[in-house]
Amino acid sequence: MAMTIHVDVVSAEEEIFSGLVEFAVFPGEAGELGVMPSHTPLLTRIKPGVVRLKTPHSATCETLYVSGGMLEVQPRLITVLADTAIRAVDLDEAKVLEAKRHAEETLAKQTGGMNFATAEAELAQLNAQLLAIKRRKNPSLH
Repeated sequence: MAMTIHVDVVSAEEEIFSGLVEFAVFPGEAGELGVMPSHTPLLTRIKPGVVRLKTPHSATCETLYVSGGMLEVQPRLITVLADTAIRAVDLDEAKVLEAKRHAEETLAKQTGGMNFATAEAELAQLNAQLLAIKRRKNPSLH
């Protein structure tokens, strides 16, 4: 039997995932961060992106979108406190693409200021959501 570690992914609204995984991958600020059982303790921020959780007895990873937050790794427990967390299967691709188009239009019209920064941050989150959808549809991208 493979070694496992317990993972909890929670947002302000609800618990998104709680269970055992063989390994997990998180969107760290400096790049993807892979965590396996018995990992060295760690506390870090995560950026908007895709969380991949390889559960035992499953050929594919559970794919989640997080909009950022905190990651705590302990030898037997991983906790993600996300601003927003959504299972990739719950993301609506058409809505995400429409929102992305709107954010790109806003960026094209602005030359600076708060609207530009807000649209740029929104675009980064929407791109991360699209990546979560693509990885759910095509597990070979993991």
